Parts: sequence; structure tokens; C-alpha cells
Amino acid sequence: MTTAPTLTALPALPSLVVGTVSHRRRTPVEHAFTHRHYQWLVDLADLPRHRWPLRLLTRIEARDHLSGGAAGGGIRGDLERFLARRGVDLDPTDRVVMLAHARVLGHVFDPLTVYWCLAPDGHLRATVLEVHNTYGERHAYLLDVDASGRAGTAKEFYVSPFNDTEGDYAVSLRLDPARVTVTVGLDRASTRVITATTTGVPTPATAGAIWRTAGRHLLMTWRVTALIRLHGIRLWARRLPVQPRSPHHQEDLR
Repeated sequence: MTTAPTLTALPALPSLVVGTVSHRRRTPVEHAFTHRHYQWLVDLADLPRHRWPLRLLTRIEARDHLSGGAAGGGIRGDLERFLARRGVDLDPTDRVVMLAHARVLGHVFDPLTVYWCLAPDGHLRATVLEVHNTYGERHAYLLDVDASGRAGTAKEFYVSPFNDTEGDYAVSLRLDPARVTVTVGLDRASTRVITATTTGVPTPATAGAIWRTAGRHLLMTWRVTALIRLHGIRLWARRLPVQPRSPHHQEDLR
């Protein structure tokens, strides 16, 4: 294990992380985009609980993450079981900070969710990346994050129809009051194939901030789903080969 960082200063929670998501494919065809974007940064012990109509924009539910909360304990319960099976035991006093999308008008698609598991002194006990694909499947990676916020892991999950499961991810994470950034690069044979980054400035999630942000980013999660399909069609039209997919076994999340 590498030396994990200590996060002594966190953004106010819950926050809206308002910024951009960008993606660059370098080979075998060049394709890049940047879109306006926001996610929620929350403490799993204090998820947003709003009344109608604000709750139409703010619901974070266990069914949308990890094992869907089926074994009890909500998202945290699923995360604790996932980590325990990999030799990491969370203490009841440990805090879990999650970066994720909330449901917007009943819909959510969360390409990437990040969990930072923090001891009371801010020491990073574990970091988990949860990845979703458009086939309704999920996979989680336990990362060994170093003091600079970097980690690597083998790719194990079919995300894009244009990439199989070969290669390794290079991950860089930043979590502080000024900015939250997650960068994931896919490397094959020492060559960077894809780089994806979500970055933004955390803003306290007051009712006014939620309405303003939702108004500027209309139907955020619906747009995420639509844009993924749109860019996929563009790549297919450029004759980028589609890679075969095998169904993913969800027991990998348990």
C-alpha cells in the first residue's frame, strides 16, 4: 500500500460541484468534447432530503449505486460490505464523502461515482470508483491512492462499445474547498487512448443554488444519457469498430 493523503479541509457538504466534463479519444480516431456539468458532493450520513418540488432535483437513492441497498444499510452498507471483502474495515466514526449525480425528474445516469472514506482526522482510509455503463451494469474499483491523489488499476469493466476491457486506468483525484476534480486516463501498451475529466467548483447546496444550477443545466442527467448516445453515434458513423461485450457479473460489487 502507498501512503494515502490526509484531507484536512473539505468543501461544505452537501455541495454542488459545478463545472465541466471533458473527454478526449486519441486513437484510433480523434474525438473530443467538453460540456457544462454538475454533480453533488455529499456525506453519506446526511444525504439531501427535500420536500416537493425541490426533491425532484435532489434525490440520491441506494438503488442507483453498488448493490442497490438490497442487503440493508443503504449506500454506506453496500460500500462497507464491498470494502470488507477486500480487507478494508470502516469504523463507525469514519466519514464517507460521495461525488455523484442526483435523480432529476426521476432519471439518473451516473457514469462515474467516487467515494472517499475518511478517518476522523481526515486520513484517507479508502477510495472507490463506481462505474456505470449504458447497459445497466455497474462495477467498482478499490483504488490505492498515493499522497498526491494518484492511483492506477487494471480495466475490468466494459464501458464503451468501442473499447474492450484491455488496458489500465490512471486516476487523479482532487478534493478540497476550492475544486473537485476526477481525471481517468486509459492506457494501453504505454499509450494514452482516452482521457476523461470532470471538474468543478463546490458551492453549498442551498435551495437557491439548486434552483439556479438546475436552471442553467436543464435536465442534467437526461442530457448526460442523451450526449453519451449522441457521441456514440458520431463515432459509429466514423466507422470506429464496435467491440464484443460479455454480460457483467454484479457479484463483483459485493
